Amino acid sequence: MPTPRQRSRSLRKVFKKAPGGRLKIHYLRRKPKKARCAGCETQLAGVPRERPVGMRKLAKTQRRPERMYGGVLCGACVKRKLIIKIRSKKNA
Repeated sequence: MPTPRQRSRSLRKVFKKAPGGRLKIHYLRRKPKKARCAGCETQLAGVPRERPVGMRKLAKTQRRPERMYGGVLCGACVKRKLIIKIRSKKNA
């Protein structure tokens, strides 16, 4: 019987093979949802599904895309935003 703290559905069971050939159950936290664009709510590409501890272990370049608003806006929204900025500068 697992300990009371491990009986929660918020933990997922991962079955690991022990060196003796037995199966051991490890209880791990679930992965968070995919990151979403602040503009259009689509899923962001290039942003890993990791818990904060896992994100800290990654290199900065692996946490989000290397472009303006990387990890916040999708490519289409960034393009739209830049076009609006450029047009407003030409008119001013």
